[in-house]
Amino acid sequence: MGDQTGIEWTDATWNPVTGCTKVSPGCKNCYAERLAARLHAMHNPRYRNGFKLTLHPDLLSLPLRWRRPRMIFVNSMSDLFHEAVPAEYIWQVFAVMGQAPWHTFQILTKRSKRLRQLASGLSWPSNVWQGVSVESSRYTARIDDLREIPAAVRFISIEPLLGPIPALPLDNIHWVIVGGESGPRRRPVEAGWVREIRDQCLTADVRFFFKQWGGRTPKSRGRLLDGRTWDDMPARSPRAAPVG
Repeated sequence: MGDQTGIEWTDATWNPVTGCTKVSPGCKNCYAERLAARLHAMHNPRYRNGFKLTLHPDLLSLPLRWRRPRMIFVNSMSDLFHEAVPAEYIWQVFAVMGQAPWHTFQILTKRSKRLRQLASGLSWPSNVWQGVSVESSRYTARIDDLREIPAAVRFISIEPLLGPIPALPLDNIHWVIVGGESGPRRRPVEAGWVREIRDQCLTADVRFFFKQWGGRTPKSRGRLLDGRTWDDMPARSPRAAPVG
């Protein structure tokens, strides 16, 4: 599961949890919910519960079996810090990440308060990047929680971007991803909103990654912003997988 992905800023996905519930407007047209519905209709056993939150403990060790170093997006089909995920299970996920230093793990959550509550009880190896999803200026408080987390890389995913964010708090933030919404009920993104965020990142010396304009499909309108792609990312520290 997840050895390949079309997400531009990662190499693979790992879903020891699937399913979620909506918490803010960015969740309205959730791509993971749509995909889970399709997989459920196809009788995929991982999605027998549809988009109801489901733990998959048999997948906990999956990254340890991937010997080639990868950038791995953790829980692309859920939220690791969902209130229904037991803290003990989150600890197990972090333990596996610590056992696989040849990979880089990227975690995104909208549940920044729970992230902050649990952070002191988690190990934070340098190969774990922690991010929060923020869709508009109304939810920038999630960034305040993120800045308290002792992750080696702290990042913000602003996808879908639903409005201007003129004062993005970027202290102690290393990376910002921006993208427009895709799908049949997509909400439009304005170029001025994207440029405003990009310019804030350039001023603050924060890496900026523009993922997509969005449209009927994620790639419908391409990725060019002012005539170029923006693919800046923090540097990773690759380590070779153990032999054997």
